[in-house]
Amino acid sequence: MTQIVQSTLLMSLGLGTMMTFASTHWLLAWMGIEINTLALIPLMVQNPHPRAVEAATKYFFAQTVASALLLFATFSNSYLTGTWNIPLMSHPTPMALCILALAMKVGLAPLHTWLPEVMQALDLRIALILSTWQKLAPLYLMYQIPLTNSNILLTLGLLSIIVGGLGGFNQVQLRKILAYSSIAHLGWMILILSISPPLTLLALYTYLLISTSLFLSLMLLRAKHISSLSTSWAKIPTLTAILPFILLSLGGLPPLTGFAPKWLITMELVKEGMTLMALIAILSSLLSLYFYLRLFYTTTLTTPPNNLPGTLPWRFHPQHNTLVPALTITATITLLPLTPTILAYLTW
Repeated sequence: MTQIVQSTLLMSLGLGTMMTFASTHWLLAWMGIEINTLALIPLMVQNPHPRAVEAATKYFFAQTVASALLLFATFSNSYLTGTWNIPLMSHPTPMALCILALAMKVGLAPLHTWLPEVMQALDLRIALILSTWQKLAPLYLMYQIPLTNSNILLTLGLLSIIVGGLGGFNQVQLRKILAYSSIAHLGWMILILSISPPLTLLALYTYLLISTSLFLSLMLLRAKHISSLSTSWAKIPTLTAILPFILLSLGGLPPLTGFAPKWLITMELVKEGMTLMALIAILSSLLSLYFYLRLFYTTTLTTPPNNLPGTLPWRFHPQHNTLVPALTITATITLLPLTPTILAYLTW
């Protein structure tokens, strides 16, 4: 794929998301999401491997079903209420169908089954786009829909946290682990969306930051399997020493950045009288923390001299730009003290 074609596709990704952000009409928002989807599929198959083609096909079918359901729901809303305006939706049935269609777009449980399989077959760079940028437009539309009953969001959020924790248990492929991590973090965002949208934004920004740091680190280490982390010390020792802190931040342990959203969301749920739901979410996030700790163990406790010198890879200079990973990793580890300032800015 030439640089011109690749640049055009990346610009189309940005155009589709910005078009959805700027739209209050359902058809324009739907067109923005479709531009996004159609721009990503050629990027998925730029390396013509059979698994990449299979992943692109699965992604296309899943997104097609979700798009058809979303279009049907918006037409139904127009027929029943006479408006295409997103914030003016009032009929409960089209609203519920729109939420389910957008949940399938982003990969919320129980409509998540396509996401781990697609992520597993993609290059890390495209998997980063799929797990971060592609979530923005559907989440924005879910935020715009004026739900009168938030039970559907609470159910989807809690199911996603549980499935994201259980699904990553026996995985050895890093991209599948990150896919289930994405499902669990999306569950935290959706769980609090109807109660406190600023906390959803905080959780989203934190997830984007930590996921970008982790994906860029794995790209520098050229790691796609859990066993490849055991030899990462021979490639970039400094990054290997920092990687466990990124994983623990993704798991939400204090005093790292990832602790802030889960702490604030739990406090808000308890304040709203949803103590049982907060307890289930915390216990389910412990399941996610288990496979992060397993990666932590693989990275730190199975490094040389457990490996023979002849089996270690050569330590080449990284060919990627290291400035962006350095900035994102620093923010991933050290932003917790600035949480009140960030939250005040989001609620302003």
